Amino acid sequence: MKHILIINGPNLNLLGRREPLLYGNRSFSDYAEELRTSFPEIQLTAKQCNEEGELVTALHEAFDSFDGVVINPAAFSHTSLAVADAVAALRGENMPVVEVHITNVYAREAVRSKSFVSKYASGVISGLGLEGYRLAISYLAGTD
Repeated sequence: MKHILIINGPNLNLLGRREPLLYGNRSFSDYAEELRTSFPEIQLTAKQCNEEGELVTALHEAFDSFDGVVINPAAFSHTSLAVADAVAALRGENMPVVEVHITNVYAREAVRSKSFVSKYASGVISGLGLEGYRLAISYLAGTD
């Protein structure tokens, strides 16, 4: 059984309440339960990190405990070399990491179109809402 870590960055704990026109009206915890039902053969662990160091630590913990990572670094995508370096370290160990963004970051403010993380991710899914997580898990389920 594969074990996949889902990491959400800052402010994503407010999904369902925060800017519903952009992010929808579903909480991630509700959606995570739907994902677990959709992927019974995969053990999914979800973490929410509002602090940069906490997010980096979660990535470090993935080394020995997980087979892949789905990460939505949120604003840290555009600001954090530390997060990018942690993803690069995982990639160097052949751990697949998929970067997900709920909104189309390329259709938003210019600063959001540059992600330090994307260079090291196996793939990037942007603008498909919460469905991006399902697609990322499907991809990771098929990797060896």
